[in-house]
Amino acid sequence: MKMLSILANLQGQFFNLMRIAIFIVMVWIGGLKAFQYEADGIVPFVANSPLMSFFYHNPSEYKDHKNKEGEMVAKNIEWNTQNGTYTFSYLLGTVIVIIGLLTLFGIFNNRLGLIGGLLTAGMALVTLTFLITTPETWVPNLGGDMATPQYGFPYLSGAGRLVVKDIIMLAGGLIVASDCAKKLLKD
Repeated sequence: MKMLSILANLQGQFFNLMRIAIFIVMVWIGGLKAFQYEADGIVPFVANSPLMSFFYHNPSEYKDHKNKEGEMVAKNIEWNTQNGTYTFSYLLGTVIVIIGLLTLFGIFNNRLGLIGGLLTAGMALVTLTFLITTPETWVPNLGGDMATPQYGFPYLSGAGRLVVKDIIMLAGGLIVASDCAKKLLKD
């Protein structure tokens, strides 16, 4: 009974912990968007997204110019530079960091926290659409000398497992936004 009471009394601090957690993830992931390997890594998601592909100049050509994570192939880097890959990644990273900061500021300012929480949820919702639009989120049927029984839906690839976790960011963003909204209504 004492433990239940302690948990109940700490609920406000847990909202703040969620804000801090969102901030850490957003600043870390947003900050990584300034690096070539991360910018290269988001190309399949952006190129296949009807909500984002217009940011690239030649999204349909991305498969011919993919760098593996950490790979440095000059012709692929040149193509990505011309495609707008790096410019878009820098801008996206900046937006993600700002969203993380707004969410964190919800500890001190309910209006900013409400905006940050809603933007976190919105960003997560857009990211979750990649499960529908990006073929690389599902295990492909690569064939071989044996039948491949686990491919396609519901078998998530590494990229798909990364994306599906945004369900947690969606929920976290809505939780902290609703906490701020509740406080704003009381004022």
